[in-house]
Amino acid sequence: MTIEQEVARPGAAGGPTPGRPPRRVRVPGLAAARLVFLGPGLTYLIVLLIVPLALLLSYTIFRRGRFGGVVYEATGENFTRLVDPLYFDIVLSSIKIAALTTLLALLIGYPTAYVIARLPRRWKTVALVAIVLPFWTNFLIRVYAWVILLSGPGLVNKVLTGFGIVDEPLKLLYNEGTIVVGLLYSYLPLMILPLYAAIERLDPRLGEASANLGARPARTFWSVTLPLTMPGVLTGCVFVFVPCLGNFVIPEILGGGRSIMVGNLIRDQFLKARDWPFGSTLMLAVIAALIVLLFLQAWASRMYGGDRRA
Repeated sequence: MTIEQEVARPGAAGGPTPGRPPRRVRVPGLAAARLVFLGPGLTYLIVLLIVPLALLLSYTIFRRGRFGGVVYEATGENFTRLVDPLYFDIVLSSIKIAALTTLLALLIGYPTAYVIARLPRRWKTVALVAIVLPFWTNFLIRVYAWVILLSGPGLVNKVLTGFGIVDEPLKLLYNEGTIVVGLLYSYLPLMILPLYAAIERLDPRLGEASANLGARPARTFWSVTLPLTMPGVLTGCVFVFVPCLGNFVIPEILGGGRSIMVGNLIRDQFLKARDWPFGSTLMLAVIAALIVLLFLQAWASRMYGGDRRA
């Protein structure tokens, strides 16, 4: 491949003439330069993404060996097991937890992003740094911190019993509510940042025009602010929902392994059951669902962004 340059000056020697398509000049030697610059990125994608995905895709049509691993005999059993009620219930439970976490993140993140966007510039930077600051700490340390806070002798129970709100420590760990709290804490910044970017781009004159036309603040929000920031809402929801659906560390630590999510199920198929074909089938099913979700998010963003093509 070579870069083709269009000679733009009409009537010039070698240039395009009116009524004819422009002649393009091929620049030799640029194909090698392109490969040099694209090589590292393409190598990274091929070795660490395309090859592993192709390997997983190939495993889905084979069966598990007697002692684990892969036996290269074609079968469709892995796909029929996907609709087994046991695994289907785990998928539905995972979607429910991820959707609830995403909804709570949106309800908390939108007002937070709105307030940050209306702060003076100096305080915006401080607030954004405070939002991103937890990401500078190791993920496992942040999760185990919640174990210390919510345990029987932890800080939360000490405060509740100290003020006489409860008579004895509550069992706050190892349930779905604790998993939602851990996921919400871990991925809330991924909701706030896209919302902040969308709200920051809003023209303040639109709100003033709405007020001048007699709209109350609530009507202005629902009719002006929310529709114009909907691409940020959709992006934030995808950014939170996707990692929540595949997370297995938080359900294992804060849920005590009692609430199994898709991530835990896939991990167990590879590391405990040693059923690589079925684990690969589960993983690719989740990836396919997430790809569909991303396409829907992109389509909805274009629709709300005004890019409506016939």
